[in-house]
Amino acid sequence: MIAGIDIGGTTTQVVVCSDDLTVLDRAEAPTPALEGGRAMVGAALGALAPLLARTPGRLVGAGIGAAGVVDSANGRILVASDSFRGWAGFAVTAAVEEALGVPAFLDNDVNAFLHGEVCAGAVRGEADVLGMTLGTGVGGALWTNGALFVGPHGAAGEIGHIPGFGDLPCSCGGRGHLETLASGRSIGARYADRTGRRLTAREVAEAAAHGDEDALAVYRAAGAGIAHAIVITAGVVDITTVVVGGGVSRAWHLLEPAILSALAVDPPVSGHPVRLVRAALASDAVAVGAAVRARRDLGTEVRATA
Repeated sequence: MIAGIDIGGTTTQVVVCSDDLTVLDRAEAPTPALEGGRAMVGAALGALAPLLARTPGRLVGAGIGAAGVVDSANGRILVASDSFRGWAGFAVTAAVEEALGVPAFLDNDVNAFLHGEVCAGAVRGEADVLGMTLGTGVGGALWTNGALFVGPHGAAGEIGHIPGFGDLPCSCGGRGHLETLASGRSIGARYADRTGRRLTAREVAEAAAHGDEDALAVYRAAGAGIAHAIVITAGVVDITTVVVGGGVSRAWHLLEPAILSALAVDPPVSGHPVRLVRAALASDAVAVGAAVRARRDLGTEVRATA
């Protein structure tokens, strides 16, 4: 078996997979994001323990998808947003290996999300994909020519944090980033700017479903921003497909028409349409992608011990 762990800003998801990536069991727990790295990893391991106890098989490795900029080679978090405390600098893989007694492998959560969707989800087998996650923040990752492209500093595809989307302050300290329009936190904030009422992104979506024009306008702005990000990416690396996941994508009935409408007005420079799809693995995507990474890096060791 291979364990997959997704440590997000709000929720931690864990899965146990067979070697062919079939999810055998899953669980989730709140992320104690303000209590430090050891507490966050402890919550993940606490959720994982009963799965291992009741699933027949032998654990051979674990993959972790974590929010923030990560040093995969050394298994550490390099940079984390203001949603976390005591996360930057934390040695994630060392803590997991010590607890589980098997090799562990760390990746950025959006890279893991895209790995999962390409290997076992909505964009299985595709060669050139932009992955976007809309959750507490906005993350991005690139799959080009059949492989994950991370760039020399691990920041390739981070479309959530480039400027050109207005002038609002972003959680990273910059201004005018896509995250200020399309993250869950920002959707709530933009609705409050318009109405004075503070709602969650889910509550704003519910208001939109009942015809609230302010809520509809907030989601139209989020969709237009996402479309702008898609056009930018398509103009630089000529992606053919975009897969969107994360908690905000639950309001797909609001986002999809807004994105497609904006793309129709301002299409990619290539003249070829970009295929837009919603993630198929839902809340499992990052954890399954982390397991994919672990399986790949274990290589022949998994086959030898199966």
